[in-house]
Amino acid sequence: MTRLSVIIITKNEAANIAACLASVAWADELIVVDSGSNDDTADIARRSGAQVYLHADWPGFGPQKNRALGYATGDWIFSIDADERVTPELRAELEQAMKAMLVDGFYCPRLSQFCGQFIHHCGWYPDYVLRLFRRGAGKFSESLVHESVLLTGKTQKLQQPLLHYSYLNADDVERKVEQYSTAAAQQMLAAGKRSGWLGAALSCGWAFVRTYLIRLGVLDGMAGWRIALMNARTTYLKYRKLTALQR
Repeated sequence: MTRLSVIIITKNEAANIAACLASVAWADELIVVDSGSNDDTADIARRSGAQVYLHADWPGFGPQKNRALGYATGDWIFSIDADERVTPELRAELEQAMKAMLVDGFYCPRLSQFCGQFIHHCGWYPDYVLRLFRRGAGKFSESLVHESVLLTGKTQKLQQPLLHYSYLNADDVERKVEQYSTAAAQQMLAAGKRSGWLGAALSCGWAFVRTYLIRLGVLDGMAGWRIALMNARTTYLKYRKLTALQR
């Protein structure tokens, strides 16, 4: 019998974790690795049927997800973030994919929400992410941010979207801009990249144009405009933070 392990990493996700786990409660094993939450995330996860493992340090997104992967015992692994949800339609497709056993990994199209609106442009959709894979066939990259699954074997794309409730409000946008720009600057420094004010300004402008015009964010209305501004600011900050780290 094929067994599925769902893995999740968390920190201060009390507002999300119950709904996330409820959407995958049908899985055989729920693994949560928490990095020092000071809210009720761990307790809520336990009450929701998850095995919770506490790690107070933060090695980065990729290494942390590999920790969670190390606790999983299922034949298949499904990686999900606390602000994501599996719909009944996606569940049926996932179960069929595992039963067929034709390939080693499956990409889900991800449909993300920005401050209450699902976004179909800006480069956000279909945003295929490799989330279901055979245990032993894949692991996560060691990236501090924007980690990916490194898979040995064949893959396919699924049709039903994984729902992503990201960027709930203005405060959430600001928090993530700071978080992602800091992690990106640290990763760039580790890769030996350099930055100056001119590079930061040019990259910021290009991020806006790419999001709003080339990737048709204009078709998402005011939300597209705000996402383009957010991407531009995140890009500018990561280069300015890189400059500060160089000093």
